[in-house]
Amino acid sequence: MKLNTLLMTVSALTTLVAFWQRDNLPADIPLVAAAANEPVQRRARSAPFAVDWNNQSYTVEPQYDYDLTGLIVSFRHQDGNSRMHRRANDQLNMLDVCVVWGETAASPLLNRIDFWNGVFTCNFQTRDSDAWAAFDIYQISNNHLISADASIRDAVSDIRIGDQIRVRGKLASYVSPGGGRRGTSTTRTDTGNGACETIYVEQFQILRAGVSLWRYAMYVALGILLLTLLRHFTTPHRPY
Repeated sequence: MKLNTLLMTVSALTTLVAFWQRDNLPADIPLVAAAANEPVQRRARSAPFAVDWNNQSYTVEPQYDYDLTGLIVSFRHQDGNSRMHRRANDQLNMLDVCVVWGETAASPLLNRIDFWNGVFTCNFQTRDSDAWAAFDIYQISNNHLISADASIRDAVSDIRIGDQIRVRGKLASYVSPGGGRRGTSTTRTDTGNGACETIYVEQFQILRAGVSLWRYAMYVALGILLLTLLRHFTTPHRPY
């Protein structure tokens, strides 16, 4: 039982540490070739159109055809229940995803930068001057992904930090029931309020899943923890 207790303690501590570190980017990320390229946009010829989701009707106003390939550094799933989404009756926005590409995605110092998503924002910071020098603020974008396609909404639910994705669709504004409107950026060189791209997603692919040794360690440690707990509670204890 002493060995089982030791394994239980070590696996519990490993699970906690690995859970905390599971979304850390590795230093060496093999990138797909397309991640070196800037996003591509071309003037859209599509007229505004209506889509329905969750018993609500939205008007989508395409501006550009858009093709983005990049590395996910943070994301936030949206379910329409945050205060601002609920106020705007916006359930079409399924995901906000922060993506990098080009030399920024290829930087071996990218894992020294902290990324996180707010309700509508992608935030980043670092105290490492070398990592900051290798970071191009014009090779990162926060993307509001919208779709009324259940299969696409299901596909984006599987993303993880470190995944490399391709998103094709329309840079578009859209109007929610009641008149609330969300616009879109149409350039990668703007910053601050209004700088996010709103994409009506027509195709979504995970080109290469991110590899996290911490995530694997978490699952292995959790499995060992569960087995040792089972053994602990099912093995008769002998009095000393």
